[in-house]
Amino acid sequence: MKANTQPSGAKILCVILSLTILCSNSPAFAQQKQIDFAELDKVALEELKQRNTPGAAVAVIKDGQVIYAKGYGVASVETGAPITPDMLFRLGSTTKMMTAVALVTLAAAGKLKLDAPIGDYVKGLNPRLAQVTAHQLLSHSAGLRDFAATLTSNDDAALGNQARSWKEEVFFTEPGKIYSYSSPGYWLAGLVVEEAGAKPYADAMDELLFKPLGMSRSTLRPSVAMTYPLTTGHRVENNMAVVIRPAFNNTAMWPGGSVYSNVGDLARFVIALMNEGRLEGKQALAPMAVAKLPAPHVTLPGTTDVNYGYGLMSYNYRGVRVTQHGGASTGYGSTIQLVPEHKFAVIVLTNRSGETLPRARDKAMESLLPLKPPEREETNSAPPLSEAEMDGYVGRYSHAPQTWDVFVKEGKLWLKHEGVESELKRVGPATFTYGQGGELVFTPGPEGKAEHLFLGMYAAKKDSRGK
Repeated sequence: MKANTQPSGAKILCVILSLTILCSNSPAFAQQKQIDFAELDKVALEELKQRNTPGAAVAVIKDGQVIYAKGYGVASVETGAPITPDMLFRLGSTTKMMTAVALVTLAAAGKLKLDAPIGDYVKGLNPRLAQVTAHQLLSHSAGLRDFAATLTSNDDAALGNQARSWKEEVFFTEPGKIYSYSSPGYWLAGLVVEEAGAKPYADAMDELLFKPLGMSRSTLRPSVAMTYPLTTGHRVENNMAVVIRPAFNNTAMWPGGSVYSNVGDLARFVIALMNEGRLEGKQALAPMAVAKLPAPHVTLPGTTDVNYGYGLMSYNYRGVRVTQHGGASTGYGSTIQLVPEHKFAVIVLTNRSGETLPRARDKAMESLLPLKPPEREETNSAPPLSEAEMDGYVGRYSHAPQTWDVFVKEGKLWLKHEGVESELKRVGPATFTYGQGGELVFTPGPEGKAEHLFLGMYAAKKDSRGK
């Protein structure tokens, strides 16, 4: 896990918000009212250049129809082949919403219970890990750390072999205590899909999601993806985009961020999500899944209206309620943003590590939504800290292997992380800024003193040996 310095309130939005057009007679891309997307084209092309991103595909959905789908730039800087909307990209963490759909679909079919210990369905896990529930995994409230994969393999068995090797150190706190983003939690959720679905995760995703929705080119398997038009992953070196070789793959990480898809397939998924699971007159997604994914299962610390459901985060943005998830994979970036109240969605896929073209995404939203002008951040009106309040925050907070030390120096509260000391300045009841734009929130335990520290995506627990 890398420290994240963009948490709650207005700043949480910074965390949330990673040249051929389809023929108009394509049935999947029906025409609606004529909208001038020239400004979107201009912004997208400018942003690709400014951010050293070879190419992207963008789709805009309104009222159950794809009204715009376009490719920009090139699929590879070496071949110069233009991107078309049917080309596949690897999604990164937007995969999580699809893993969530598959797991809830199994629950709807009576093959598992979301609030039951996952050890009821997955055998051979560490006893403490076996007590975690599917609900906790999908809502990032299982108390699991975010860490690199402990096994690398191209074999289907890697998913189960990895999870069964984990010990209790995968936890940083007790399940159900606090939201903290954890890709390993979704790897484990994928294993539940695999075991409850009685087939390898990739095949279960085909059966539970891709085939029912007609997502004909979407897949987890690189050997399948390469048989279709496929963009090449890039990273930036010396201010230039270069092809990543070899292409990265690890089956042990697939449920957290490895689906290959295109804007056309993803549009079908999004339309069904915003239409009670129905697509082209048929029930393509289980109603239970459609209801559970965007539901406010946990509220992010320091906020009142930023919620995480199952693979989807919801928040208020310029007068509309946005439900979304972004993704970063080796060589790729993606974002899917929905505004269900207005039957609107925008999908952005790129072939550069972690890039999501936020300006182009916002331009698409401005074109079709009644957005209010951006609000100014509120000025700090929080009262100064008392000695007792500072004493309640002091201690070491851990999300292994990282630690954050909070201490008092010269009558002020300070934070030390990775050898750097920064004064903490209160901007809310338990919210503080530090350094160059960092922000964190303390959350209380049973005795009222701080128990966790939250940094926008990740939480850390106070060492019980400290204050």
